[in-house]
Amino acid sequence: MAQRIDRAASFGQNLYVDTRGAAGEPVPFTQAVINGLAQGGGLYVPEELPTLSLDEICALARLPYAQRAAAIYKAFNVDLPDEAIDELMGRAYGDNFDDEAICPITSLDESTHILELWHGPTSAFKDMALQCLPHFFSASAEKLREEGTLDHEFMILVATSGDTGKAALEGFKGVDGVSIGVLFPDGGVSDIQRKQMVTTTGGNVRVWGVRGNFDDCQTGVKKVFGDEAFAAKLLQAGNVALSSANSINWGRLMPQIVYYLSAYAVLAAQGKVAAGDPIDVCVPTGNFGNILAAYYAKRMGCPIEMLYCASNENRVLTDFINTGAYDIADRQFVLTPSPSMDILVSSNLERQLFELTDRDAAAIDGWMTDLRDQRRFRVDERIFARLREAYRGDSVDNATCLATIKEVYDKHNYLIDPHTAVAWTAGQNLRGSNPLLIASTAHWAKFGGDVYRALHGIAAGDALPAEVADLTGCQLNQLIASETGSSIPRGLAELDEMPVRFTEVIDGTQDAIEEAALGFSIQQRA
Repeated sequence: MAQRIDRAASFGQNLYVDTRGAAGEPVPFTQAVINGLAQGGGLYVPEELPTLSLDEICALARLPYAQRAAAIYKAFNVDLPDEAIDELMGRAYGDNFDDEAICPITSLDESTHILELWHGPTSAFKDMALQCLPHFFSASAEKLREEGTLDHEFMILVATSGDTGKAALEGFKGVDGVSIGVLFPDGGVSDIQRKQMVTTTGGNVRVWGVRGNFDDCQTGVKKVFGDEAFAAKLLQAGNVALSSANSINWGRLMPQIVYYLSAYAVLAAQGKVAAGDPIDVCVPTGNFGNILAAYYAKRMGCPIEMLYCASNENRVLTDFINTGAYDIADRQFVLTPSPSMDILVSSNLERQLFELTDRDAAAIDGWMTDLRDQRRFRVDERIFARLREAYRGDSVDNATCLATIKEVYDKHNYLIDPHTAVAWTAGQNLRGSNPLLIASTAHWAKFGGDVYRALHGIAAGDALPAEVADLTGCQLNQLIASETGSSIPRGLAELDEMPVRFTEVIDGTQDAIEEAALGFSIQQRA
């Protein structure tokens, strides 16, 4: 690298604090990753963010992606040796991705650029983090064991709206000392997403459908994490502690910061933006983690001006950005063609509010208590003004989402998935004069049913023609590919050949999730 990013330019050991102030003393990166969620339900954030110069950011383009990621982790002063970070990143970003660039950028016109985050093994942006996190989780656990502060194994418990589950399963399967259980809303994910999860190989994995929606899954999992009696029972039964691979874990969020810094460097290197000139970024957002990573990249020095938060018909985040009120008390949950965004409780908003309040843990605890007890909270005018300095929000209805898929295909011969379609439309509605970077979060073939509807003028929610409805998800994708000249990733094309391993459906209650997790843990020890 022409100009090395300093490991500790502005701080020594970088520790991690709790957004709600209940976890006691700050902890190092390795402990934050292992814990997942802070004691009391808060989220970990670094005490300090590194600041990168424009030259340091632009120099990233001269490195392979794995080395870019390693440079950023070193700048955060992660408490692992440099050589270990290099090795772990090399494992994370290699031939497990189908494009050497890892997350290439496709420019559809001179000022509209698509950041393709779906070239990993599960064809979703979650791979960008979940091919990385398991390596750092294992290395963190090994370090703590060597220090004598850890003597147990782990169960990763994950709630997913569709993509995180398979990405986490792929990342953690076969990892020593770790088992992983995934919960998804039964009937609330695409057929391809479901098949990806329930066919996962590996002896240390388990998948459960949940009666309810994603918020039921996520709320249930959070309650399990907060149950000290269950934690004690799990330790007693199998010497196992819970941890998380959702974006509540800083180790899941941090790799996402990398690809925004990387994207700007690539755009500058390719002459698509003059170095130092600002860009705007539009992200299809449900749990607020992906767009928060762009915010942190901006804070670190990346020339990002505005962040556009794209919502589907579950527009709680758009409403919050536009009003300062987060209110789900009477809000109806809507199933949409973009199921990974069908979320009402956006966990990572807590980190964003922590930053906007100048890290006022008491304020965060109060708002999160109001959200839990009253299902709503409102920020004050000062915080709302700060929010509006960084963000704009827009929502896209189901009909417009599908129409956008066809519009982009007809105009650019480029096929996008429904989540990217939401971001495309919101980005066009909100953009100003700056170049626009759109986060494309999934390959279209994960959502073949709605892509077919879009291309053939069938309304969202309407039945597919009988001859199409009888096709499996893989067969339907093959039909779409033949009609459009598009390709299908191997991992999606071969799902029909994979045996279904997991069929259990449970309630989304705390008791039901704990019973399932305990049973899984006991079986793992048998």
